[in-house]
Amino acid sequence: MQAKPTVPVNCLFQGCYNPEFEAEIRKCKDKCHEYNQLNPNDRESQLRILAGLLGGMGENVIFTPPFWCDYGYNIFVGDYFYSNHNLIINDGVKVSFGDHVFIAPNCCFTTAEHPVDPEQRKAGLEIARPITVGSNVWIGAGTTVLAGVTIGDNSVIGAGSVVSRSIPGNVVAVGVPCRVMREISEEDKYRYPLYNGN
Repeated sequence: MQAKPTVPVNCLFQGCYNPEFEAEIRKCKDKCHEYNQLNPNDRESQLRILAGLLGGMGENVIFTPPFWCDYGYNIFVGDYFYSNHNLIINDGVKVSFGDHVFIAPNCCFTTAEHPVDPEQRKAGLEIARPITVGSNVWIGAGTTVLAGVTIGDNSVIGAGSVVSRSIPGNVVAVGVPCRVMREISEEDKYRYPLYNGN
């Protein structure tokens, strides 16, 4: 098997106008297109494609179509991963999710950054930094998680957030830019009434 091209981490590299990377992205887009054309309830075919697309996948993994990524093999998801419609992952380098991660609709995770300098940007230089999401994390609708971010275990990211800096575990964070609002507490167990079926 031919070795896949490796994107360097945290330094400028020739990301655009690079035939080797462009070929990998085209192959990935073909797989994403095939995935997105399936009946959304065809779990067997979905899992077959995901197994050949992702770098690693736990049990009970659901990517609700449509789903798009750049390489696929840089994405690692744990057990009981669920993403709703329109997830985009620009996975130039590793993007990892722990167990029991919920991602609401219209979210984007991007490891790519472009230079501020216009000449470097015009030349197609990029920077790539990994993203790490812990276990038991809930990402609210319309959230964007930027390159280099880590989100700690058990945290909740509010809808519409732009996560440009790392977020610790066990907190609720929201906003543009995303900031910690408070710690998750025992009181959160009683935030909503429990439906008893009567």
